[in-house]
Amino acid sequence: MRDRLLAAERVKAVDWRGDALHLIDQRALPGQEVWRAFVDVPGVAGAIRSGVVSGASAVAICAAYAVVLAARLHRTAAADWRAALDQDLRLLAAIRPATANLFWALERMRERLGRVRTDEDPVPALEAEALAIHQSDREANLTMAQLGVDVIRRHQGNLQTVLTHASAGALASGGFGTALGVVRGAFHEGMLERVYADETRPGLQGSRLSAWELSSEGIPVTVSADAAAAHLMKSKGITWVIVGAERIAANGDIAGPIGTYQLAVCAMHHGVRFMVVASSAAIDLALESGEDIPLLERDGRELLEVAGTRIGADVDAFNPIHDVTPADLIDVIVTEKGIVERPDAAKLAQLMCRRRLH
Repeated sequence: MRDRLLAAERVKAVDWRGDALHLIDQRALPGQEVWRAFVDVPGVAGAIRSGVVSGASAVAICAAYAVVLAARLHRTAAADWRAALDQDLRLLAAIRPATANLFWALERMRERLGRVRTDEDPVPALEAEALAIHQSDREANLTMAQLGVDVIRRHQGNLQTVLTHASAGALASGGFGTALGVVRGAFHEGMLERVYADETRPGLQGSRLSAWELSSEGIPVTVSADAAAAHLMKSKGITWVIVGAERIAANGDIAGPIGTYQLAVCAMHHGVRFMVVASSAAIDLALESGEDIPLLERDGRELLEVAGTRIGADVDAFNPIHDVTPADLIDVIVTEKGIVERPDAAKLAQLMCRRRLH
C-alpha cells in the first residue's frame, strides 16, 4: 500500500525552498493553483489566519519553517536576536490555541534552539529541525494510513462507504493526510466503494479541498450538504465516519473542525463507526478533558455575507472554528504510535508511552 500511495501522490500544501516558504493558496482552490512565498513570521502567521494554509499538521510545519525565517532575519538585524526570536515564537503560538501540533512543533524548535551555542549561527540547526518535522509528518501519514486500513479490514464486509468532514488530506499535512490518508489507503486496497465529503461550512473545505484531492486521484467522491449527514447515514449505507482532529485531551475527547461533534452523535444513533485519525502530536495529556480545550470563533460576516454583500438580516452570527467531540462517541483513534479503541485516559496514557511504529 505504501508504494501505491507514493505513486499516486499529486497534491502538496507546503514547499520549503531555503530562502522562503511557499504555500499553495487554499482559498483559490480548486479553480486556481496559486503559490505564494513568505519570508517572515508575520507573513506566515497571516497565511494561517486567513486560510492560505489550514490543517493541524500543515500549520505546525509552517510554524517550524517560520522560526527558521525569523532566525535568518534576526541573526543579522537584531541586537538581541534570541529575544526577538522568542517574541516571534510567542506570536506563532497565539495563532491557533486549539491546535496541539502547533505547540508541539514550536517546542521542538525551541528545544533545538536551546542547544545552539551563543557564537553559533542558529539557522542551519533550526532548518534541519524543521525539515525533520516535515518529514516525520509525512512518515506518520503513511503509518496511520496502514493502521487505519487494518482497522477497517477487521470489520470488512462489503465495500466501505465513508463520510468525511473538512480538509484532512495532503493539503492539511506534510504528506498524504490523516483522515484522507486512511481513505486513500482503503481505496488502493480495493476496500472503498465511495466517499461522501461534507461541504463543511462556512469555508467549504470539504467541497473545495477534500473533494478536489480525492477526485484528482480517481477516488469516487460525492459532495453532500453538512445538514444531510444524518440522512446519508440512514439511506446510503455509510459504514465509517473518518475525521481528523486539532487536539486530543487526556481522556480521549477531541477538538475538530466545527460539525465534527454532530457527526459523532448521528453516527452513534445510526450504528456507524467513528474513526479519528491524528498524529500523536495532537494528544495533549496536560488537558484533562475536552472542556479544557480553548476554542475560537471566526468573523461572523462569513455566515452573513457572500463576496462582501450581506445576504442575512441585521443580526449577530455565531461562527466557531472547532467543536469538541466526547470520547464516548469515538470508536477508534488512529495515530502513528498505534490505535486506541474506545479511548479513555488510561489507554491514551499507555499509547503515549510507546515508541513510534515504523
